[in-house]
Amino acid sequence: MELFFLLLLIGIMAAALGSGYPVAFALPGAAIITIGLAALAGYLGAGSTDAYFHSGGPQQWLTAGVTNLRGVYWEVERDTLIAIPLFIFMGIMLQRSKIAEDLLVTMAQLFGPVPGGLGISVVFVGALLAATTGIVGATVVAMGMISLPAMLRSNYSTPLATGTIAASGTLGQIIPPSIVLIILADQLASAADQASNLRKSLYTEATGDLQMPSLFDVSGTSAGEMFLGALVPGLLLVAIYMIYILVFAVIRPKAAPAVHDKTQKWDLAFWGSVFLSLVPPLALIFLVLGSIIGGIATVNQAGAIGAAGALIMASYRLPKPGTRALFGPALVAILALVLVGVALSFFEMNVKSIDTPQDMLGIAIGAFATVLLIISLAWAALRAIRIEDTLQGVMLETAKTTSLVFIILLGAAMLTAAFRGFGGEELVREFLNGMPGGFWTQFFIVMAVIFVLGFFLDFIEIAVVVVPIVAPILLSDPGANVTAVWLGVMIGLNLQTSFLTPPFGFALFYLRGVAPAVVRTMQIYKGVVPFIGLQLLALVIVGTYPPLVNYLPNRSSFLSETAPPPRNPKLQLCIEDYVGAELARDPSTSQAIEAARALDLSVLPEDMAEDFADGVTAAEEAVAGMAEIKETDDAVLAAAVAYRPVQTQVRSLEKQIRRIVEERDVKTTTIGRLRGESFEDRRAELQAEVDALDAEIAALETQIPEDWDATHDTFAELTAAEEDARNAYRRSADDAYSGPAEVLAVLEASDAFFALEEPLRGLQGLMENGQGEADAATVEEVEGLIGEVEGAGDVRSALAKARRELDEDEVDREAVMENYADALAEYEAQKAWRTEAAEVLPGVRAFVTTVRDTFGIRQQDRFTREQALAMARCAAEHRDVSLNF
Repeated sequence: MELFFLLLLIGIMAAALGSGYPVAFALPGAAIITIGLAALAGYLGAGSTDAYFHSGGPQQWLTAGVTNLRGVYWEVERDTLIAIPLFIFMGIMLQRSKIAEDLLVTMAQLFGPVPGGLGISVVFVGALLAATTGIVGATVVAMGMISLPAMLRSNYSTPLATGTIAASGTLGQIIPPSIVLIILADQLASAADQASNLRKSLYTEATGDLQMPSLFDVSGTSAGEMFLGALVPGLLLVAIYMIYILVFAVIRPKAAPAVHDKTQKWDLAFWGSVFLSLVPPLALIFLVLGSIIGGIATVNQAGAIGAAGALIMASYRLPKPGTRALFGPALVAILALVLVGVALSFFEMNVKSIDTPQDMLGIAIGAFATVLLIISLAWAALRAIRIEDTLQGVMLETAKTTSLVFIILLGAAMLTAAFRGFGGEELVREFLNGMPGGFWTQFFIVMAVIFVLGFFLDFIEIAVVVVPIVAPILLSDPGANVTAVWLGVMIGLNLQTSFLTPPFGFALFYLRGVAPAVVRTMQIYKGVVPFIGLQLLALVIVGTYPPLVNYLPNRSSFLSETAPPPRNPKLQLCIEDYVGAELARDPSTSQAIEAARALDLSVLPEDMAEDFADGVTAAEEAVAGMAEIKETDDAVLAAAVAYRPVQTQVRSLEKQIRRIVEERDVKTTTIGRLRGESFEDRRAELQAEVDALDAEIAALETQIPEDWDATHDTFAELTAAEEDARNAYRRSADDAYSGPAEVLAVLEASDAFFALEEPLRGLQGLMENGQGEADAATVEEVEGLIGEVEGAGDVRSALAKARRELDEDEVDREAVMENYADALAEYEAQKAWRTEAAEVLPGVRAFVTTVRDTFGIRQQDRFTREQALAMARCAAEHRDVSLNF
């Protein structure tokens, strides 16, 4: 019956959507009706409203969607969706500013003389509009009204012209900032949490360990990471479109001819129009995306920047040319930004740390710039209100669109809750896990389903209904070990086709509505087919080479102020790969070790000499440890060839056994609930099914190879040996740097130590005659100076004892002088060996400097730029961890 109500849920939803019923009500309505019918059927047929639910009851699943939505989006930390109304406002305001019209006309004039130039200009403008407005309907309509007639007049192939316009208009779905990327990031953040729990359960079942190493965990994503991850694939798609049009024009020049306008003058006025059309949107793109990439702003803050920038751009686009002070708001805003840049570059902009008049000047400049920016925004807003009440219209459209998105999110949360209530998630998981071929078969099926759904559903419905169900399953697979941002961008690329796929692609409807009557609908359909193929090609390229998605978010993360520290457990394999490559490339580490061995350490105190010598020994062990890591890793890889197929077979059988055990346990529970003679036949029927499931379990267990335990244990010994080698290397690497670094810090502080002699000896009179709190405070000041010098702790300790004696009511002068004498003696002893140690300082410094960037990486607070980029490249690849499960 659970399966029946699951099919009923899907059927009601499909019928409602197919009949044109609003999505915002079709999704929750299908959930409420199906849950109500299941509860009623359970009450009438089995005496319990919970009877036909996979778990729980109608009350739980009716409230689960709302509860989950509120629990997720009402949390302070989960503010991702705040960016949606900001970017919607930005897009609608720029649309009302008619920026698309200016760009299309100007770029057509610029690219026209190139073969296929009008098509290339449409793609170029589509990319710019995608990074600014991001509104598919507005972009397609604008290009359809302006560029399509021009392309047809120039004898462009009708399918090519319509396909180019429709495909270019959909770029806003993948080129950031994009609403679909924000929604996907939000859905994938929750999916990653579920995937993490699934992988931990899988690890526990496979190994018996309750704690899974964080190296194997699933990482979530954010809207900012999604924006960065989608940037390169989006530009790749633009490049593929342009190359296709150019090749098409070369092969069939009559279908995409170059357009030479003899009346066109390439004079200063023309280039001025190019500047005014192109530079403002590019500047806005730079401000929005650049602030995210540079780590200056969060996605929400970037959305606010975009909304403000769109309002200021509208301030000189909405009025008629020749209006007084046409560019006034924009010029004031530019001046404000310049002043902000000056203040941030040359002054310490912290109100709490104002110490000098220069600091006050910086704050004053920043405050003045802020006032100017507020004036600029107010001026621009006033214009937008006065000119055709534009601002009110934009705000109204923003509110409508934002409300639509959030209502759909609420409805989708209720539908997903009902889907889980009837066991749908379990069925999908079992189906995907039962497919031969592992992750890539599952991934291909999911992408195919999303592609087909794109024929009928909008991207929002697919993103909020399908993704929460399938994403946890895909992310939890340890074999592929894909990142959430990569999966999100792949789904985003696939969702983009939902606007192009006949018969319900929205971009096709928009274009059909503004296309001339001479353009037939079948020509539009024919025109988008190659571009759908190009999108699938981009999907294959991005799927084959994950760094196209992963590198930029990683690069931004590792170079930011909040970069993960080198001690992060997830980065250790990448660090070891980097160090191994550096040791193989540069022999300086081995040379530094040999030079350090030759140093005469007799001038150092015994403990310091021992620390340095132990560090050099540890460096030698670390070099040998790196070789052992390679040896054990090669052994694991060699054994994995034979082990992996057996492991895959056994884990598949174990999955099937677990699924059947769960099914058997449910039936056994049901038998226990059916009491009384009236249910005797039903109990007997269920018992027979339980016996059949037990037999099936036994049959599957016999398919597990008899030597599996021995095979697994043998391979586990190899992986344990590799892990031991890595841990031994890490200990040696840490010791190779930490001890010598402490010695170097002491030696480099010698000049500061020598400078202590005068204030230390200057306490002689105070020690002989002083008493009380004031004199003790004077000694304490000298203690502070000594405490700032590395290795001077013994001097400070003896002086502190003398200071405490001075602070007593009855001073023991003998004890004071004795402790002071100890401090002077310790100072003289250190002064002597520090003077002699100057000869070994260069050698110590050379060793520490050399090993700092290899063995000492884990001891640093953050990566160097070179190391950070290497970590970004390494982490951008998907690393298979399935052999540990």
